[in-house]
Amino acid sequence: MEYNSDEALKLGNQLCFPLYAAARKVTGFYSPYLRPLGLTYTQYIVFMVLWEKDGVTVGEICEKLRLDSGTLTPLLKKMEKEGYMTRERCREDERRVIIRLTEKGIEMKEKVRDIPMKVGSCVRLSGEESGALYSLLYRILDMPVQ
Repeated sequence: MEYNSDEALKLGNQLCFPLYAAARKVTGFYSPYLRPLGLTYTQYIVFMVLWEKDGVTVGEICEKLRLDSGTLTPLLKKMEKEGYMTRERCREDERRVIIRLTEKGIEMKEKVRDIPMKVGSCVRLSGEESGALYSLLYRILDMPVQ
């Protein structure tokens, strides 16, 4: 369907809006589980990266989470202050900062272990629908910015 300029500017004709609103809704499902632990959703996904592979650079975390360092650095400083991780300059390249979990950060994994299952029960999609949505979203994420 071809839209004139007025039609193209209607919120109901935008792909970006339902993606944005759905992302906010899904991340909101995490709040009741993360809030009692003193975590934000962004801190939670940083933990996920580090539980998968500890001792990574800030740049690697940025790439994995599709965030810029200006967004991530203050968050990592806060998590370090709370005792979840350490930040240290790479000896070979002072520009790179290595992030490592502390014992407290490693222990957090047990506290959040059941959250994916709890949130999954909030998103009422079949396995097939979830798989299709996942594939479509990553197809969009992998598109080059023009």
